[in-house]
Amino acid sequence: MKKNKTGFLSIPYLIWMTAFTLIPLGVVAYYALTDPATGVFSLRNVRELSLYMPVLWRSIGYSLVSALLCLVLGYPAAYYIAHCGRTTQKFLYMLVMLPMCMSFLLRTLAWVGLLQDTGIINNILAAIGLPRLRMIRTPGAVVLGMVYNYLPYMILPLYATIVKIDGRLIEAAEDLGCNGVQVFARVVLPLSVPGILSGVTMVFVPAVSTFYISQKLGGTDTVLIGDVIERQFKQGSNPNLGAALSLLLMILVFVCTGIMNHFGGSSEEGSVMV
Repeated sequence: MKKNKTGFLSIPYLIWMTAFTLIPLGVVAYYALTDPATGVFSLRNVRELSLYMPVLWRSIGYSLVSALLCLVLGYPAAYYIAHCGRTTQKFLYMLVMLPMCMSFLLRTLAWVGLLQDTGIINNILAAIGLPRLRMIRTPGAVVLGMVYNYLPYMILPLYATIVKIDGRLIEAAEDLGCNGVQVFARVVLPLSVPGILSGVTMVFVPAVSTFYISQKLGGTDTVLIGDVIERQFKQGSNPNLGAALSLLLMILVFVCTGIMNHFGGSSEEGSVMV
């Protein structure tokens, strides 16, 4: 009876999910599975997806590299923040969140100003007598843009997981003769796996679908799947094919989030459920 009384509280959420998730997903699926000329059911767009598989694999590769770099950079930062005092934790947490308060476009354009051939870094190199470097329009610049923009998405779930690790477990390991490396390898790292999975997923998902970073920092050899989808819609060449590519990307995202929710533990352990 109590459940029936509180069940109505989920109605706004169900309405929101239906209006802004299920219906748009259905529209995308409709256009992906219809012929652009006749509007009848067709698998033509699905068959053409094979032409763009190299671009998809490139996008996945860039995203995995970015997620790995974010993990390498973000884990020490999250570990340090989690072991600071409460006041310092709040200050450092704010510093991690601060870049996210700035426009994503402005953050990316800032790197354009730094990395371009006549940018700040190359001007400094030229001023001290060193040759200019080709940093923009390269795969490294695209990965750099992804890491910079999505690093907070790695630090935050890692911090939330590490800060909840019971200190008594670490004390018990030390009492049993474990040194610092063994405590980290046998206690801290295994208990932070939910945060690692959450962070990797939260970086990988937006990175694999990005297009603005690759457009501004990349070149013709760094076209990602997001760029292809944008061109299909924006240039009006084939919106139905763009819908099919979007549907493929959404399936990939659902698979990633499903894996994270299955292996990432519960929210009580500090992971982020999607």
